[in-house]
Amino acid sequence: MWLDEKSFIEVTKNSPLVSIDLLVEDGNGRFLLGKRVNKPAQGFWFVPGGRILKNQTLKQAFSSLAKRELDLALSLDDAKLRGVYEHFYDDNFFEVAGFGTHYVVVAYDIVLPSGTFEQLPKDQHEEWAFLSPWEIEDRADVHPSSKAFFR
Repeated sequence: MWLDEKSFIEVTKNSPLVSIDLLVEDGNGRFLLGKRVNKPAQGFWFVPGGRILKNQTLKQAFSSLAKRELDLALSLDDAKLRGVYEHFYDDNFFEVAGFGTHYVVVAYDIVLPSGTFEQLPKDQHEEWAFLSPWEIEDRADVHPSSKAFFR
């Protein structure tokens, strides 16, 4: 269930958000990152992912996020749990002053053939690229929270 703006602001201000991040490998050791359009992490390269909604199972959330972020029909059964992480941001999606955003992130690895990605959605990420773990670590424009997955 999606929250209305006022409710989402209150939740973001007072609670951690739970999300899934997708560490999508192309089979050649490179990982998919997109340049974020929205806050938090706006303007940084970041792995695809998003919030788990109330009453969504992990399996449902994984498939929903893969469809929304990548326009792909993927199943949690095809992925491997990488781990649980935390992301802290000084800002928030609504740009309301006085509080940041805290995510508890469940990260999954998934390997997809390189020809899988013909056209990726642009509503959350304006550009997409496959980067090696070394490129991810070396680039200043990759967000530290995404770099943490590869350390």
